[in-house]
Amino acid sequence: MSSAAAIPKSPPSPGVGARRKGPKTLPKLPLSAFSPPNSGTSEKFPLPPSPSAVHPETIVDAEIVDVSAWKKDSGEELGGKISGLVLSLKDKGSEEAEKIVDQLETTVEGIPVIAALVPFTLEDGVPASAPSYLTKPSKVPVALSTSFSTPTAHCVSALSWALSQDRVVDISVQTDLQNGEAGWETLEDFMTKSTAELVGKGTIVLSNILPPPLDLSLPLVKLLTHYTYRAFQSHTAAISLFPNVYVKYLPPAWETDAKSLDDAQLKEWKRRIKMYLGHAIEAFGQERIIFGSSPAHPSLPSGTWYELARESLAELGIEQEGIDAVFGANAKKVYGGSS
Repeated sequence: MSSAAAIPKSPPSPGVGARRKGPKTLPKLPLSAFSPPNSGTSEKFPLPPSPSAVHPETIVDAEIVDVSAWKKDSGEELGGKISGLVLSLKDKGSEEAEKIVDQLETTVEGIPVIAALVPFTLEDGVPASAPSYLTKPSKVPVALSTSFSTPTAHCVSALSWALSQDRVVDISVQTDLQNGEAGWETLEDFMTKSTAELVGKGTIVLSNILPPPLDLSLPLVKLLTHYTYRAFQSHTAAISLFPNVYVKYLPPAWETDAKSLDDAQLKEWKRRIKMYLGHAIEAFGQERIIFGSSPAHPSLPSGTWYELARESLAELGIEQEGIDAVFGANAKKVYGGSS
């Protein structure tokens, strides 16, 4: 007998092979499971709705500067479904804004006013005495509107103060977001310092980041791997972790020489918008994105922007509940305090 024959066989391993006696028998599905039923049973196998058929039940435009101008170019679809607006007074001086708020009714040109955005300058620091529209009752809720570019100590203390007062603060981000990481890191640093000692106080609404400023000469295929897009992805994900932070879905600040965009240009804009919008939805969820139409782009009337914004959202597969949230319910919750 050879030495090889004298060595006993190794016992089977107690691993996966020993536990599985043979190939697992998978259940067999009938061929009918892979094809739609005939027309007689189509109601039992509904297809997802076409993006062209998904429209919000009602619309709240969360940023309108000039109501008369907005009504002129809003279009039938946008104007016909409007159920409320947030009136922006951010370009007014403090005294003028104070007078407007004092006289502001609950409707403007027949449209209910959900809230008024009043100017608030971060660089001034904590106000020595708050404006009257922040201390006395008004017919509509008041939110603060400001811009941010440099995280000075005054800016940090001003935002902390406003949030400690449980205010809604709209912040137009004016840091340089087209040069990659630096502008985003500046924004993150500012938000970290401003909210460090606050737990669940106030609400921040960021604008000019959805979509962010963009060089339209950059081909779409290169944008996918471009450092600016990578920075957008990573930093919006980080910003979404801050409590009570929303983003405004506004017309993009993209330069174009055309007086109006043709169909081909609109399709190109939509492709780019969807790249940013899709990631924003992943980061913030559809419940923290708010539609608005101002500042109006000179080549993009409010009605055209609404169609572009709606189609971009619907083509990403967002269903009716999400469409209704972005185009109305979220604004009512943030600015009007409704649940």
